[in-house]
Amino acid sequence: MPSYNRLTAANCIELYALKSAGLTQEAIAAQLGVHSSTISRELNRNTGLRGYRPKQAHCLASARKAQVRSKRISDATWQAIEAMIREDWSAEQISGHLKANGHSSVSPEWIYQYIYFDKSQGGTLHTHLRCQKIRRKRRGTTERRGQIIGRICITERPEIVETRTRIGDWEADTVIGKQGGAVLVTLAERKSRFSLIVKAQNKTAAAVSEAITKTMQPHASKVHTLSYDNGKEFAYHQQVSDLLDAQGFFAHPYHSWERRLNENTNGLIRQYLPKGKDFSDLTPGELKNIMDKLNNRPRKCLGFKTPKQVYLQIKSKLALES
Repeated sequence: MPSYNRLTAANCIELYALKSAGLTQEAIAAQLGVHSSTISRELNRNTGLRGYRPKQAHCLASARKAQVRSKRISDATWQAIEAMIREDWSAEQISGHLKANGHSSVSPEWIYQYIYFDKSQGGTLHTHLRCQKIRRKRRGTTERRGQIIGRICITERPEIVETRTRIGDWEADTVIGKQGGAVLVTLAERKSRFSLIVKAQNKTAAAVSEAITKTMQPHASKVHTLSYDNGKEFAYHQQVSDLLDAQGFFAHPYHSWERRLNENTNGLIRQYLPKGKDFSDLTPGELKNIMDKLNNRPRKCLGFKTPKQVYLQIKSKLALES
């Protein structure tokens, strides 16, 4: 682990909550999955007259980072980025567009930092972001979600995951049925869009992690990373990583678009299993039928091949022949 990692806005909120709870810097570092020197440096650099406050700390850090960015990213590039933001382009779309057209590489995270720094200075770029209410909610509810030990942020995920050029990068989520009953654990492979669905008896971390490992072990050679949301049902992610020899990463709280494939897959599943349905009586055969429906359906994004054809590298021309 590197000796120092920059903290995200979500990390700053978590740090504030843990510090307010009386945890030591070493304990906070363990919770956030960073070195203790990172926490010490963050508190020393970004504590104001009224103590450490996450919003203020994040603005101070953003201002310093903006000075560093300006040495590599030209003013003309930032002006172009501002114009794209005002056209309601997402940070990911802007970053990808710049890269595809041979311009300076600017990550989505940098673009978000630029937007939030602009907001702290009274600018209006943030008004062009989607899901405004969700972002505000994120700041107010972090403590209530609990802490996941060993959580590694999705921004630390290898760059190859974003390119979708290899098989083996999965997104994991749960689909809720009747309140308090069985849940479905859904796993979607990013390149092929291949889906796996398994039932867990409940939404506890133990039940969900067991369902994931049992389902993924036959596919272990094709598992490099797993990306989760911040639900406490994924608290045993480290055990899953050890059993599958894979690395787990967590999206930012309330950033469902960082795992859009999984969200889309869950929406497709709802066609067969509407909200409020009791999953307790679902049989493996019924789940397999749904998986077959999804995995044998041609996708435009795959050149009208099916997820099964891409995942298993099947050469047949017609999906139903495979």
